Amino acid sequence: MFISFEWKQMLRSRWLQLVTILFIFVFVAILMIQQMSLPESNGFTRQTASILNVLLFLLPLFTLTMGSMNVAGDVETGWFALLKTYPMSLNQYIFGKYTALCLSFTFILACALGVAFTFGGIFGGVSLPIQFIGVALALIFIFSAIGILIGSVAKNRLHALALSLVVWALLLLLLSYALMAIGTVIPGHVLQKLTILFLHLNPVEWLRFSYFLLAGQATVLGPTYFDLIQFYESILGKVVFALVTLTWAVMPLLLTKYRLKKRGVEK
Repeated sequence: MFISFEWKQMLRSRWLQLVTILFIFVFVAILMIQQMSLPESNGFTRQTASILNVLLFLLPLFTLTMGSMNVAGDVETGWFALLKTYPMSLNQYIFGKYTALCLSFTFILACALGVAFTFGGIFGGVSLPIQFIGVALALIFIFSAIGILIGSVAKNRLHALALSLVVWALLLLLLSYALMAIGTVIPGHVLQKLTILFLHLNPVEWLRFSYFLLAGQATVLGPTYFDLIQFYESILGKVVFALVTLTWAVMPLLLTKYRLKKRGVEK
């Protein structure tokens, strides 16, 4: 019941409707422009690269902001205090918020791809690797969890918005620039190790790497990742790969529960 209620509330949100329109416009524009201007080819194309970059840039921004403001708004307005009068545990509250947020952005993704494929079918057909869909869903699951965590830390909705933008800028921009700056003053072998560490500590870069790995296009990453690619193609590596991905989705939710308890939300 709570999941259904939350999902309906999100679907009625003007913000979500605008995000849906934005994604439809961007996906259709990229697919149609490049479908009409480039010859059909297999593998990692400019079309796939463009959509992947847009997805990695925009989707974390909206999942972080909407997820964090949703949770922070509940605490700020007293809605959460009212929910506590119902027979619902903190686990159910967090899971309900997380599931509703994931369903909302999965709906956005499905609408955007559906419209893009419809237009593409009219003008000759478009296609995307199945690995792209998997990475897109993983992106939704991971950043929805991080967004909810930010909302549990924020004091109010404005604070949640500010924190989300800081986290988004840090993961998408600042960490990469910091790594490049550090690379100018340290030896190459040390930089290589830092790059691998940075890959696992940044969910954006981890999912970008995941796409190339799953699509069998990891060679485009260069020799720096050669040993890492060989490891993740082994049986043990596949297990570690799944654990790292799962950790990024589960750990923020566990920290959310700890944070809400610490704030005295649950007695």
